[in-house]
Parts: sequence; C-alpha cells; structure tokens
Amino acid sequence: MVRSILEPKGTAPGSILLEHHSNLTPPLQTHRNKILSENWDAPVVFTTAVQFLEALFSSGTRSVRRMHQMANAVLVFDEIQTLPVRCVHIVNNALNFLVEQCGSTVLLCTATQPLLHKVDSLKGSLRLSENAELIPDVAALFRQLHRCDVHDRRRPGGWAHLDAANLAVGECRSSGSCLVVVNTKREALSLFNQCRVIAPDLTVYHLSTGMCPAHRLEILGRVKALCASGQGVICVSTQLIEAGVDISFGSAIRALAGLDSIAQAAGRCNRHGERATGNVHVINLVGELPKALHEIRKAQEAAQRVLDECRGPVAVPLIDLSDTHRISSYFEYYFFERSNEMDYKLKPEHAQRDDSLLNLLSRNSMAVAERKGPPEIFPRQAFMTAGNAFQAIDAPTRAVIVPYTAQGREVINDLCAAFSPEQQFALLKRAQRFTINVFPHILESLQREHAVHEVQEGKGILFLEKRWYSQEFGLNVEGSEAMGFANA
Repeated sequence: MVRSILEPKGTAPGSILLEHHSNLTPPLQTHRNKILSENWDAPVVFTTAVQFLEALFSSGTRSVRRMHQMANAVLVFDEIQTLPVRCVHIVNNALNFLVEQCGSTVLLCTATQPLLHKVDSLKGSLRLSENAELIPDVAALFRQLHRCDVHDRRRPGGWAHLDAANLAVGECRSSGSCLVVVNTKREALSLFNQCRVIAPDLTVYHLSTGMCPAHRLEILGRVKALCASGQGVICVSTQLIEAGVDISFGSAIRALAGLDSIAQAAGRCNRHGERATGNVHVINLVGELPKALHEIRKAQEAAQRVLDECRGPVAVPLIDLSDTHRISSYFEYYFFERSNEMDYKLKPEHAQRDDSLLNLLSRNSMAVAERKGPPEIFPRQAFMTAGNAFQAIDAPTRAVIVPYTAQGREVINDLCAAFSPEQQFALLKRAQRFTINVFPHILESLQREHAVHEVQEGKGILFLEKRWYSQEFGLNVEGSEAMGFANA
C-alpha cells in the first residue's frame, strides 16, 4: 500500500521506496556481494530493527555505508518495546547522537512504551523533548479504541494442549473465528493438529517463521477472507502475527507472555469493530519454555507477577491493558530489574575479558587500565573489537531460499544460472519472498542431510530441496510430508 502511494504509475520501481529486510547475502563480504549489498540510497527506506542495529554497531563496510542515511532524517521505530534489553544503553546513546548532533527526528511507536528515558542516565537514557508524547490523553484514547475484554484464565499447573484446542474450537463456534497465539513453533504445531482432530468441520491454519513470506501472506489472505465471511476459521500462530498484520478475529487466545505481547494479540481481536466486544483469553500452557527463549521467559515472569498483584476474588478477572500504571509496573519487573544486562555484556572470547559493548565504545576503561605507558590516550574506543562482537540477535540466522510454489522454484533455478552481479541483484530481491531464516543448529542438521545447497559454489547463497518444505507447515526437518519436530 505504501509503495502504491509513494511510487504511482510511471515512477521507476525502487526510486522512492526501498525495502531492505533480507539476509540472503553471506555475513562475510566478497567483492561480488559488496556490489549486491544495499546502500539505503532512497528517500524512504523500510527495514528491520536488525538491519538498523547492524548499520550502527556491526563491523564491515556493508553496515557503515548506510550510516550517513540516518543523518537529517526522520526515523520511525514501530513496536519499540521489542528492543533487546542488552541493547538499551547503546541504542539510547545512538539515538541521542542522531537527534542532537545529526539533526534527525526519532519517533517511537508502541501501545506499551518501555520507558527508555528512565533507565540509568550515566550509561545512557533517552533524552526526550518536552511534551514528547504525541497523544495528549492516552487513557482517553484507549477507552475510545476499546474493542475487546481480556480475561485472565490462567490455571494452577497450566492448560493441556487438548484443553486449549477445545477452548479455541468453542470460541470459533461462538464468535465465527479464533486466533491462537503461542510462544513456540512446537506449541503452534501441537495445537494446530489438536484443533484439526477435534473439529474436522472447521478450517484450521498454521502460521510460523518456518514458512516463507509468500507462504505466510497466502495463508493470511485466506484467513482474512474467512474471517470476513464468518465461515469458521481458527488460526494457530507464533507471535509473528502480532505486529504489522491488519486482521480481525472474533476472539483470541494468548499463551502467557509479556503484557506488551498480550496487548498485541488483543489488537487482532475485533480489530474492525464488527461486534460490540470481542473476547481474549490469556492462558498458561503446560510445559516449560526452551532455555533459548530467555527473553520470553522473563516477560512471562514479569507479567505473571503483575497479574497476580491485580487479581481479585473474581473467578475469571479482566485484565485492563489500558492501565498505564500496570504497564509501568510490568516494565519495572521485566525491564529495570535487568539493568545489569542493558550495557550488552561480552564474554572473554569476544573481548579478551569480561566486558561490555558499552564500555568498549565509550571509556574502554579495562583496556586502558591494562595498557603500559602514558595513562591518557585518545581515542580509546575499541571500535573493531566492538563491531566484531556485536550481534543484533543472540543466535544469528542464515537465510535459505525455499521452493514454495512454481515461482520459488523458478527463482532458485534462475539464481543457479545467473553469473553477473546485475542478474543476481534482481533475483535476490525476488527471492526475499521465498526465504526463511534458519538457526545454526537447524542449518547444520539440514546440511548433514544434504537438504541445502549453494546456488553457486562459493557464493554463500543457500536453497532448500523441495521435499524438506511442507505446503502446510513450511520448513520440514523430517524431510517428509508428516511434520514431526519443529524448532522453537
């Protein structure tokens, strides 16, 4: 939609709006993929938080070439509450610099502000302008936009997956459609299968990041049509559906997560006001989260603490997500009690000592103290070490092109045959719709099974063989139509 407005007919595609959200090119640059990398050389750039953070802090010319585009610019951050806790201070300092020294304007968008201006100012808090809040009466706006009631239905011991599936089926039958949002791919797949078994007459869909964007968009299109027609549809999804998706369900179920995530799920219930009030049910599923999902577990604990404090004698109490005091309490528990993590801790293998990225980029006091010679040296920052140590996400993923539909297979075939940088550049833009991001241990497993290959030897651009991609579930590490294991 944005492209249709900013680039009307007769305008060269990409001359005004640039989309940059792919990591198809290898992490180590060569002469060829330097040519292929983007320069953000467009008036309007749509990108991801990962690409933004890498442009500021990552090493390599590919990142720094984009830095100048952030000066004298308007920077809009959607869902700022998803900023990784370990990046809080370095991002605050960077945004202060962009505003105060580079003449830029920063807009932070979210329904649950994470209070970045109240963290430790000595390490870097956001310096907001006077009257920084764009909405004069936030509480009044929440009341005007009220579309659903959020019910606290947590149980001692948690909800079995079969019970949660029965709840979803019942909500779908009573309201016409139901969204179920869970925290892991395993949970999504389990509830999806349970719903299909107990309600074969209903249409049930699955969404996760194991599916490429083209696949997810097709499923979302079908779900939207069914929601609009009231034909009875259940959509079981991971949290990917919580941001940037304009869809309206009659009811919703959210597995316990942070209050910000619960608010996002609630935003997909009765979104278009088709009924007087929709219902959102917050439940706690049985079983523990994988150790890798540290952030979600911390958010769960903070949310549970707030909900327990507010829970009265009512059997199924309501959760008031418009209560700014409750949201502030949540961030105090989830956010501020983790203040020791906010300067991006580093281990000895990254910085030769226990240090932090914030220290490397500021005083670098540990390295200065170890240095023999005159005590005062300038500059003292360890830019190369910091750049090499920085990772926007804890477990870096690799993009893999998947053979979804004839178009996906055609892109793979064309990339295998393309040798000029110009051809590859155009094909990689097409391939973004057919890529999935794979964690290292899953990629290693696929490589052992010879399920992934390079489009051309030495280029680092990977594609997946057909039998390892399910038309229902996306990435299928079993390599068969029967989907078994799914990565969290």
